[in-house]
Amino acid sequence: MLVDRALGGRQVFPPPVVLTELLSDPKLPKRVQALFLSIPLLDVSDGYWQRAGALRAKLLAKQRKAALADDLIAQSCIDNDDVLVTRDTDFRSLAKVSALKLI
Repeated sequence: MLVDRALGGRQVFPPPVVLTELLSDPKLPKRVQALFLSIPLLDVSDGYWQRAGALRAKLLAKQRKAALADDLIAQSCIDNDDVLVTRDTDFRSLAKVSALKLI
């Protein structure tokens, strides 16, 4: 699978909010936690929070589902000109109203 290959090849650079989601699992094994903590994160640049808010507003204006964490993940990928590798179909609506690239 693409995600497994990316993890194995150290080609994964998640947004900080993804790390938060991963570490939120109370049953997460310590070795997996250590792996997640060793992965470099995407940078958050100036104006990120404002751009993320504007992106979420676009979805809400179209009466689309706009989960805050998804919006923050999408904006991090857009700002860093990175592709989001996900199985979560909720990101499709974000890609339709932004420069988000999905695989």
